[in-house]
Amino acid sequence: MSIEEIAVLLGWCTMLNFCVLMLTAIALTLFRKPVHGIHTRLSGLSADELNKLYFQYMGNFKILWILFNLIPYLVIRIFMLGAGS
Repeated sequence: MSIEEIAVLLGWCTMLNFCVLMLTAIALTLFRKPVHGIHTRLSGLSADELNKLYFQYMGNFKILWILFNLIPYLVIRIFMLGAGS
């Protein structure tokens, strides 16, 4: 696999994971009551505990997205720009 193919793959992974992050944030913002109801019945946790878990999930997902998708993509793109001159 060439460096260009890796850059394309990382670019698509970055966009897909960003979309998942945004959809999750939108769903948790706009549909909080139905989501809380479903998760409360499934897990038996209180609304406060669920809010903490949602916040923790979003934070961890964002850190992993930046660390494993965005930064490698940007580094490869910068490297490709520098190698092209």
